[in-house]
Amino acid sequence: MEFEYWWLLAFPLFFMLGWLAARIDIKHIVSQSKQLPESYFKGLNFLLNQQPDKAIEAFTEAAKADTETVELHFTLGGLFRRRGEMDRAIHLHQALVDRPDLGHEQRLVAQFELGQDFLAAGLLDRAELIFKTLAETHYAEQALRFLMEIFVQEREWQQAIATAEQLATHTNQPHQIEIAHFMCELASNEAVAGRYEAAHQYLDQALSINRRSVRASLLLGEFEAAQGRHEEALAIWRRIESQQPDFLPLVAAKMLASFKALGRTAEGLALLKHYLEKYASIDMLNVVYQATLENEGIATAYPLVRAELQRHPTLQGYEKLLEAQLFDVPAEQRQHVQSVKNLIHQHSQRLAYYQCASCGFKARQFFWHCPACTGWETFPPRRIEETST
Repeated sequence: MEFEYWWLLAFPLFFMLGWLAARIDIKHIVSQSKQLPESYFKGLNFLLNQQPDKAIEAFTEAAKADTETVELHFTLGGLFRRRGEMDRAIHLHQALVDRPDLGHEQRLVAQFELGQDFLAAGLLDRAELIFKTLAETHYAEQALRFLMEIFVQEREWQQAIATAEQLATHTNQPHQIEIAHFMCELASNEAVAGRYEAAHQYLDQALSINRRSVRASLLLGEFEAAQGRHEEALAIWRRIESQQPDFLPLVAAKMLASFKALGRTAEGLALLKHYLEKYASIDMLNVVYQATLENEGIATAYPLVRAELQRHPTLQGYEKLLEAQLFDVPAEQRQHVQSVKNLIHQHSQRLAYYQCASCGFKARQFFWHCPACTGWETFPPRRIEETST
């Protein structure tokens, strides 16, 4: 292949064309930036420096100076909502929705932002109307998620189920966990009204949707026990081992109560000891220790705790061990042991929480539905001391 000398002339030409294109782009950007008020850039600077109060003041000034900058209004509205100034956010986004000259896409954005404002302000009926409208647009997935959140807050479980099923068609995810929990909520409502047959039907549906639904099994057992059918309750609760054995501590005390009602306390205690050995848990240890102390005495309870600590040492376990020691310790040493126990108790209580794996919310009691992030089944059924080791 021969070299064409005219190519040498083409190189400078290509370079010149690229330089001109860059200059044109730069001039366009500069001309656009000159059209924005100075307060707009001040607001951006405040945002970058994490000064939201000053950023809002600057953006408000910029919005007054240039009412046509729709994107700036969206930014300002979002800042108002994050700061909890719902009235201002609603007023701003409502004004955008009402503007006759707003484009279709920008109007959808304004409606979506307004719906979030209403939801954050607790105006659920207004938020519901907006998100139902948006469910027919390309905002469908996000709108349906917000609608499901609204129906959960309103405890409208049938509508929550329908929305979750509709959402599944957009996400290709079945949402079995959420739907099963909604079924459990319906079952609980029926049980409170004494309609156990209807409650059973809802829980059967929950298990058909999500066979690993421990909550459904737990409630089924509770309903059977409430009607005096303890044998049936125990059979149901035993199934939790094949579903998710980590949840067994949540039902341990209930199982022991049913065994006691049947006059088979020793059998129940033996089963719980088996669970403790196989699935170590602080909560299970507490139940087993107390039951052993009441039914078999300190001579059996003390070595049980000591053996468990050798396998799985925890602060709360050591607290139980010291508690057991207080029964036999000489009087002159009792105060010393009690002081050590109290010290360990102070530290162990800081770890005696359940913690949401999604948002980190901590609680003394176990939640199926996180009060902070509203996630379902985000709490591991173990205390922080166990999950952090």
